Amino acid sequence: MLIDLRSDTVTRPTPGMKEAMFSAPVGDDVFGEDPTVNALEEKIAKLFGMEAALFCPSGTMTNQIAIRLHTQIQTEVICHKYSHIYLYEGGGIMANSLASVKLLDGDLGKITASQIAESINPDDVHAPETTMVSLENTMNKGGGSIYSLEEIKPIHQLCQKKGLKLHLDGARLFNALVESGESPSEWGAHFDTISICLSKGLGCPVGSVLLGSKADIKRARKVRKVFGGGMRQAGFLAAAGIYALDHHVDRLKEDHSRARSLGEMLGELPFVSEIFPVATNIVIARLEGITPEVFMQKLSDQNIKSVKFGKDLVRFVTHLDFGDEHLEEFGKRIKNI
Repeated sequence: MLIDLRSDTVTRPTPGMKEAMFSAPVGDDVFGEDPTVNALEEKIAKLFGMEAALFCPSGTMTNQIAIRLHTQIQTEVICHKYSHIYLYEGGGIMANSLASVKLLDGDLGKITASQIAESINPDDVHAPETTMVSLENTMNKGGGSIYSLEEIKPIHQLCQKKGLKLHLDGARLFNALVESGESPSEWGAHFDTISICLSKGLGCPVGSVLLGSKADIKRARKVRKVFGGGMRQAGFLAAAGIYALDHHVDRLKEDHSRARSLGEMLGELPFVSEIFPVATNIVIARLEGITPEVFMQKLSDQNIKSVKFGKDLVRFVTHLDFGDEHLEEFGKRIKNI
């Protein structure tokens, strides 16, 4: 039995999801004629109380489209230094939008309104104009840490006061919502744009959705075209997203429970000096006296996959294809390390 904990992107479609995909009515989405894509976009926009949505191949694309919408050449984005938009999107802020970026520190990958206020550039010829703030929830590099709405509200108010656009990289936002009990519509009310990934915790094979105003999404369609993201009969993929929204959200709590158990098991290993607080489905272990490469090889010898996440960090992510039987087997195997 392979135990693959590298990411929640490694899942395969369930039988029900496959059936929904194979039976989906489709059309040409670039012409706006794919009924299943349209249904997905309408469904998720309504869920978050936002005006419109755009289905894209990846979360990197939805994030990068949002940055293009909210910046111009010689403007600046404020985000945490460990943000996905900065670390893991190939330098897209510069390459796609010719924008600068200001990186902030913050506890478990989160930043505050006061930090942002101090980081907004003055009206000075020497500095790029600050136009956008980007947050991430859950925060990948923070071990799946969660922002609460009470933390978001002052950031939203600050952005409104200063005329800044507020974007949310909500790749794993549903993981946060099932833990906090907060509603999607509450979150939709506080952001100009939100990116939702369907191929992480929700278990779809492909796809992310960008949410925003009708005007922003109209512009986003043009940017998506330029980025090469205009798909044709994409309804087969969108059907998986509809199925996931209907069947795979509440079950995220199971992933979180298994992640907590996983963290406890890892914490008992003598060379694990710290387990980041396990808030959702991500477990980050800090090592002492052993390198990530050596530890990961020992795991690989037990048919367990993980990823290096820093000079002394290894990440594990629970998901739809990691059940109780995998958790039990994981506990047995790491005793052999």
